[in-house]
Amino acid sequence: MDDLRPTDPARIGGHRLLGRLGAGGMGVVYLGRTDAGALAAIKVILPEHAGDEDFRTRFRREAEAARRVDSPWAVSVTAADTEAERPWLATEFVPGPTLFDVVARRGPLPVRSVAVLGRLLARALAAVHAAGLVHRDVKPGNVLLTAGGPQLIDFGIARAADATALTATGLVVGTPGFLPPEQASGNTAGPAGDVFSLGCLLAYAATGRPPFGGGAVDAVLYRTVHDAPDLDGVDDAPLRALLDRCLAKDPGERPAAADLDTLIAEDAPAGATADWLPEDVVRIIADRSAALLALPDIDATVTERPGPPDPAPGRRRFLLLAAGGAVVLGAGAFAAVRLTRDEPDGGGDGTPGGRRLIIGVHADLTGPLSAAGRAQERGVRLAVDRFNSLDDHPFRLAVKVLDDQGDPVRSAQVAEEFARDPEVVAVIGPTGDEAAGAALAAYDEAALPVLTVSALQIAFPARANGSFFQAAPSYASLSFPIVNRLLLRPDVERLGILIDRSGGQTAYQAGYTTNLMTPQLTTGTTHPRVVPAGTTVFDPVVTDLLSHRSDALFYAGDAAGASRVARILAELSFTGPRMAQHTVMGPEFLKQAGAAADGWEFVAPFTDASAPAAATFAAAHRKRFGAAPAAWSAEAYDVTGLVARELAALTETAAREATASATPSGDGRPTRSALTAAIAGARYEGISRTYAFDEKRQQVIGQDAHLYRVEKGRHRYLGPAPKPKS
Repeated sequence: MDDLRPTDPARIGGHRLLGRLGAGGMGVVYLGRTDAGALAAIKVILPEHAGDEDFRTRFRREAEAARRVDSPWAVSVTAADTEAERPWLATEFVPGPTLFDVVARRGPLPVRSVAVLGRLLARALAAVHAAGLVHRDVKPGNVLLTAGGPQLIDFGIARAADATALTATGLVVGTPGFLPPEQASGNTAGPAGDVFSLGCLLAYAATGRPPFGGGAVDAVLYRTVHDAPDLDGVDDAPLRALLDRCLAKDPGERPAAADLDTLIAEDAPAGATADWLPEDVVRIIADRSAALLALPDIDATVTERPGPPDPAPGRRRFLLLAAGGAVVLGAGAFAAVRLTRDEPDGGGDGTPGGRRLIIGVHADLTGPLSAAGRAQERGVRLAVDRFNSLDDHPFRLAVKVLDDQGDPVRSAQVAEEFARDPEVVAVIGPTGDEAAGAALAAYDEAALPVLTVSALQIAFPARANGSFFQAAPSYASLSFPIVNRLLLRPDVERLGILIDRSGGQTAYQAGYTTNLMTPQLTTGTTHPRVVPAGTTVFDPVVTDLLSHRSDALFYAGDAAGASRVARILAELSFTGPRMAQHTVMGPEFLKQAGAAADGWEFVAPFTDASAPAAATFAAAHRKRFGAAPAAWSAEAYDVTGLVARELAALTETAAREATASATPSGDGRPTRSALTAAIAGARYEGISRTYAFDEKRQQVIGQDAHLYRVEKGRHRYLGPAPKPKS
């Protein structure tokens, strides 16, 4: 929950507003409390839509319909005023985590949990459909989990309102990856579309991934319309059969929501017990609920300080049951996860005495990306050393390092521990894409600024507090220098692109965007090919690429595949430009490709120790660690320097204000929210690039990258990647 802004109202329709739960294109959602103590989520429509009579008429009609939705598995409408200057609607507040957050934190749910989830959500959808509504955005983020069962939220109001505003521009309404084919094609979806989306949601709960993958929106929509769903890992026959029926491409072949009640055998146990969920999920629910309900008192006076009003009976009963369930699980159920590496100094740097602020390092130190994680840790420590060597700051920085081992579940635990530590003001990391996605919910809830330099996914889920910064160009942004290098030369007209799905989403996003950007940036053409994961024989696809007059080749995949392709091209005496995705760089490619690796190039988002701008940093690195800095170390050094600079500026401003104030308050420690805002508006000259962030997505602005080539079995740094001449 975010703080109220100065322009926000204090009360709406008998509700005292406590904070912001979220905001979107149609309005703002507040957390409010009635004078009787009942909590509510209040959606207030933006003025530009409130003045549209057609919109207001639709909102009025659908608010009336929403009041008729009668299901214990769908949040109920508690109040509304469709005639107010800014129309609003209030629903009961459910203080539980979303299904998306739970799966991101702990991975797929057991079969029984998925079956119970399906049956109860089908009942909620049946009630929505019976009220004359179509949800049109059934997704994990719109399902809240409680000990007694799931709760479907946002049914029919925002989605129908969005349709009024968006269909005229040709945009698809809903969430890619959970849309039915008819909606992905731009057509209107009926109740059968909700059933398809429910199938996507259940597949996500059972496997931990959307059934039509991720990545570029156009690619996801295309797969939704044309491809079979990815249900690998769903081994339970009844569940697999249910998903197949729900995910039928033809709406007429899908069962109605009401019919699903008889097709699913599992049901929730009687009463609000939590045995339909794994123990760790019950703990997540209890923790999240307790945090959300730690709310401020209302209307306290000087002469009397009453306690906070009692929560609504249903919420109190839920908290007692959830907390009781956690106690049964063990006395250590709420203990902090200890993930810190053993270090003589306790994991911290800096000098003793005075105030201490901690910068966390969330890294893969022992998993598949451990080389990058260790390099980033060293970069952070050097930046902290440099800051602490200065004597003009009223605080010292320390470093706390936690290892997620490259495991998304453990990554979520690391984020929880950092979020709980009040001394941690910012975090550098995580190292990988999946680890970053799993950690986002915890960091966002704590409004804790986190800057990653090596998680390069095209897009991460938007969060309410905007505390996540992607401080390196994404795979999509890197396609610009890749295309410029390969095609802005007189001897190349067609680029052959080989996307090896062994490289996962990393390879798909890099290859897809390079293929997309080639005709937009140049007059050249492409010949793309995609091979399934596990492909070991590349001769036919390489022959096909060359037979279609490919003058240059870009490989997106893993090191093993790149090595095979390099050897084939060498045997065919191909001498045109050859480039692989930067994730291929490393000793494995050099060893397996042998002499065939020579001449291959890479566009990478990290600089090299031999770069002129890195000379001072590289010397300090050699002095402390006895070796030249590895890839990603300079980037971690840069963003730590950015954080330190903004912390110092905030602290100095607070000190001046305290000196000028007759009644100083607080300890001068910058808040996490203030630091997030400062980073968002900062511009910082680093070793690798200039750091400034896009206001909307908080990604680093620009496509600055670095160029490498293999020469005599070693990676040689060539300098900044080329940009087109203006």
